[in-house]
Amino acid sequence: MGRDMAQQVIGEIDGRIQLLDLPDAEMLVLPGVRWGAFDHALTPAFWVSQAWMMGTPDKTSFKLGKDLNEEVIYCLLGGHGAPAEVGLAAARRVCAAFSNNGELTQDHIEALLTEPLIVGSRQVRYRFAAQRARYLGGALSGLTTLDKDEPSDAHLRNALQKLPGIGPKTASWIVRNYRGSNEVAILDVHIVRACTTMGLFPQFSNLARDYFDLERRFLDFCSSTGAYPSVLDALMWATMRTISRPLMQLLVDPQATLEQPGKSWLTGGQRCRVRTAQGMKRLVRV
Repeated sequence: MGRDMAQQVIGEIDGRIQLLDLPDAEMLVLPGVRWGAFDHALTPAFWVSQAWMMGTPDKTSFKLGKDLNEEVIYCLLGGHGAPAEVGLAAARRVCAAFSNNGELTQDHIEALLTEPLIVGSRQVRYRFAAQRARYLGGALSGLTTLDKDEPSDAHLRNALQKLPGIGPKTASWIVRNYRGSNEVAILDVHIVRACTTMGLFPQFSNLARDYFDLERRFLDFCSSTGAYPSVLDALMWATMRTISRPLMQLLVDPQATLEQPGKSWLTGGQRCRVRTAQGMKRLVRV
């Protein structure tokens, strides 16, 4: 390792054992942001090493739909207020109807969203069916005149934001999926929690007000660490959505204790044990 490289991560990537050298835990990634130890959960070094282990993404890594229309359906229906699994189920139903009919009216979309969905073995209802049907009907209509071949991912993101119900996060999500883009960031409450915890985002950041400033910070972090933005935000989202508030407190506060060791602190029915020793914190999935 070089003089400044004090941490080495070993991982199996594409069937081969590979090494990743990282700077000393006390060194700065960006002003005010220390690397931390790669085996301490939620540090910059932790996220960078986990993203590295996921390998290099290709242009199809994040696709949900077969074209831009379907990506808009998936991302708009999977937005705020809809659990991921429910949004996926609703989008699959609407995409099937769109494929069969070639177009959908707002009333047809609302009828599809109002009918109960099966997620796993449960019957669930899609929230905000009327509102999302109105947005989606308008967005699909607007796509007919949108330039899908915008040379810049940021320009395509800006064009998508002009469609009903599509803000910066949803537009970024569509572009990331459709083009495999690393020029935009999909910021939501989970990404904000992760980035605030490691000191990249200011405390009490406001997504509605500060989206593009936070995106710049996130993309600067990725540029400084060599992480792919598309991989890192997907990783952060998948990880942070499983961590409950009590476990989050334990991870960020060395003085915290686990008062109920037998309790599952990961949401979604996953279990974990947490061990702390001299400030070290590890998650063990069981």
